Amino acid sequence: MANIKSAKKRVLIAERNRLRNKAYKSAVRTLTKKYLTAVSQYSAQPSPEAMQEVQSTMSAAFSKIDKAVKRGVLHTNNGARKKSRLASVLKQHEATTAS
Repeated sequence: MANIKSAKKRVLIAERNRLRNKAYKSAVRTLTKKYLTAVSQYSAQPSPEAMQEVQSTMSAAFSKIDKAVKRGVLHTNNGARKKSRLASVLKQHEATTAS
């Protein structure tokens, strides 16, 4: 443990930030999984209601990714890559259901 007062404060701040970052990353992973399950359900049984669920979960995931980027939890390119991969999953499933 640090002996200097400012160093002790930095340890506390680093721990606070670590927990905040962990919460954002966990939320992004959770929303990503919800989105992927919604897409798989849509591809199994395409319907307007299922597509609405996909759109709402995609919107929530994109929003959380954008907030994580804005807070500095994720790098800009990392957030863009995650969003791109989520969009491409839906595009692939739509192509298979249309065929």
